[in-house]
Amino acid sequence: MLPLSVLDLSFVNAGATPADALQDSLALARHVDTLGYHRYWLAEHHALASVASPAPEIMIGQVAAATHHLRVGSGGIMLPNHAPLMVAERFKLLEALFPGRIDLGLGRAPGTDGITARALRRREDPREGDPFLERLQELLFFGAGGFPAGHPFAEIEVMPAGVPLPPLFLLGSSDYSGALAARIGCGFAFAQHFGSSDAAEVLRAYRRQFQSSRLGERPHAILALAAVCAETDEEAERLAMSPRLATLRRERGVYGPIPSLAEAEGYAYSGSEKIRMERGRERLHVGSPETLRARLAALAAEAEADEIMIVSSIHDQAARRRSYALIAEAWGLAAKPGPGDRSI
Repeated sequence: MLPLSVLDLSFVNAGATPADALQDSLALARHVDTLGYHRYWLAEHHALASVASPAPEIMIGQVAAATHHLRVGSGGIMLPNHAPLMVAERFKLLEALFPGRIDLGLGRAPGTDGITARALRRREDPREGDPFLERLQELLFFGAGGFPAGHPFAEIEVMPAGVPLPPLFLLGSSDYSGALAARIGCGFAFAQHFGSSDAAEVLRAYRRQFQSSRLGERPHAILALAAVCAETDEEAERLAMSPRLATLRRERGVYGPIPSLAEAEGYAYSGSEKIRMERGRERLHVGSPETLRARLAALAAEAEADEIMIVSSIHDQAARRRSYALIAEAWGLAAKPGPGDRSI
């Protein structure tokens, strides 16, 4: 079966604090590290009450230090918010500390609202064209020492010297990033959980158009999706009420903490809200282990994906961890020993 991975946004839950959410991320990472998951990616968001972490590079170091088997990376660094040199330095540093375990996922969106994006970027020189493309080129040059002779940055030595940039992935929810990833020859992750484009079409196009480069000899397509798993379809549907209400609110511009199950169960949905929730079912995959195994396998086969990455916003943390464990077992992942565990 294909590898399974985790995308973690450090969701803030109703009744808890953002600091609690960060500790929940570390606990979840330690949990899935022993379940056989392949990667653990952390996202960048700013000024959102629903998401605790604006700095994935800091969380990556914490997660990598707390785990033993997972590859750990960014899902992603929003490149237009950052100087390429700083991204190169930070990820070379992470790679030096945790060699062979770090990934660098890059996104184009600001990860926030327009005002906060301005605050993030207000002291930078204005640039024409797409800032992502320019910054991506700079980052690749810093990573490989490839600035042409005479360029003012050609003499900069990115520290720690002698350490490569981690493997590069572009992230997207449309065909733009997929086409760009194929052209430069790097990995690509498609966000099916909020993308408006057809995931299978975008990922297959990325694979067809892929051109080998120093970044990668072959395509690597990751299908990222949202899922909720429980022992039965009925219990999974009940747990999914919280993320569904949270999604409904986000569509209205309300980015509050993930509502509790009691709040979601007691919410009085209007007729139009019920219709919108039904339309959103294809973006949240819900069911028992057997139901989800069949569903995820079908989605991956249709998209010709190399890997599935799962995000879950279940309010109850024990149920969230249980969801990942049930999926891992149904998928046939091989459990891995934790620290000091000689029984596996």
